[in-house]
Amino acid sequence: MVKKSIYLTTTIPYVNDRPHLGHALELVQADVIARAHRGRGNDVFFNFGTDEHGQKILEAAKKTGEPVQAYVDRYATTFEVLRQGLDVSYDAFIRTTTPRHIAAAEAMWRRCEAAGDIYKKKYSGLYCVGCERFVTEKDLIDGKCADHGKAPVTLEEENYFFRFSKYQERLLAYLETPGVIIPEFRREEAIRFVQAGLEDFSISRSVEKMSWGIPVPGDDTQVLYVWFDALTNYISTLGWPSDLEGKFQKFWTEGETTQFAGKDQIRFQSLIWQAMLMSASLPNTQRVVYHGFINTGGQKMSKTLGNVLDPQVLVAEYGTDAVRYFLLRHVTPFEDSDVTTDRLKEAYNANLANGIGNLTSRILKMSESYGVTIGEREQLPAELPTLNSLLDHYEFGKAMDLIFCLVTKLDQAIQEKKPFSVWKTDQETARVIVRELLEGLRDIAFLLHACMPQTAEKIAAAIKINKMPEPLFLRKE
Repeated sequence: MVKKSIYLTTTIPYVNDRPHLGHALELVQADVIARAHRGRGNDVFFNFGTDEHGQKILEAAKKTGEPVQAYVDRYATTFEVLRQGLDVSYDAFIRTTTPRHIAAAEAMWRRCEAAGDIYKKKYSGLYCVGCERFVTEKDLIDGKCADHGKAPVTLEEENYFFRFSKYQERLLAYLETPGVIIPEFRREEAIRFVQAGLEDFSISRSVEKMSWGIPVPGDDTQVLYVWFDALTNYISTLGWPSDLEGKFQKFWTEGETTQFAGKDQIRFQSLIWQAMLMSASLPNTQRVVYHGFINTGGQKMSKTLGNVLDPQVLVAEYGTDAVRYFLLRHVTPFEDSDVTTDRLKEAYNANLANGIGNLTSRILKMSESYGVTIGEREQLPAELPTLNSLLDHYEFGKAMDLIFCLVTKLDQAIQEKKPFSVWKTDQETARVIVRELLEGLRDIAFLLHACMPQTAEKIAAAIKINKMPEPLFLRKE
């Protein structure tokens, strides 16, 4: 098999508060794909990071009384802590305040400017601080932002603009390719948006109005619009434009590129960012995968709305793999999902503590008691091609269903074959049954590796020593 170069990236969250479960969902989805590709022998570069410029960052820092750099340093750390809490295997953590990113954002500006796609004009419009973008009346509900529930402010100033309208036909051509956006109905949504007509948009702010940002090259009275700055992270993390280590060439130019994002990011990830790449004469992203929102009580989970679930708190209560399990199996990959701690507890008890945890304990107790061991694996699980196909289509829930169907089958086999009863009259037959159960459990551990890596490793280690030293999952009252 030819080894592939795989580039994966999530969006980079604003550091105006701690991470919430929506960030965790995107990270875990991308991590599963990264681990699955590494398991196939592919070279993977997995990027994550933080977006640290913009008006709402500045305002949040002012409320705390901290210098803004100290503020973003503090909150960036809370996002990096997610690596340990969720066992995320990203290869790079990019921050938009680092010198290498700033140099890349400046280079992107110069390239777009050289292409004739940047010009300056006076503009007056409605601006949503929460979205960090200009909006129109049609974007509002009862005069307020649909996502943040706040009325936009009116801004009037002289800014630089990007010739977005120039790329309407090229973007439509880009969007014609099936699979460039997943799921398909999001691609159709993007096409409709472009067909409705594109307008040039502001890509700078006056320093008098917003001082926390990267200065516009050649004009220190303006700073880069936060989205123009932040989107460049997807290639600055690879060393662009200098590419001293060859990562940009290997993973962006020659590799397979996939971005993960929320459904509200379509105009930024699949339209604005792609137009910027076209302007800069750089390859476009090959695929963007959009997930739905995590809601709680019927509302989008949002720091602005104050209804977030902290993934670190959930990890402390239930464990890393329990949170990963819930996000993968009980949150739909593309549609919105409503999440409550009661749902998490119910899933934990039914499928982890009383499911795979209890099954593992029973099989290992019998194998230890009956002196049954198994050697090295002679062939891969028969379900592996199906699992890989599901993950290739980002069907995380179906992938988990496939694995936990095997858990159910092993439970049924124990009930039907009753090795503990057979042992009383025919010990050799009982050992054969338990050996088959042990091999099935080993298959489950192998298949779980990308989705629940810690659980997979614990089961594999327990099988190797033929003993379960402690329960995998404890029941929650």
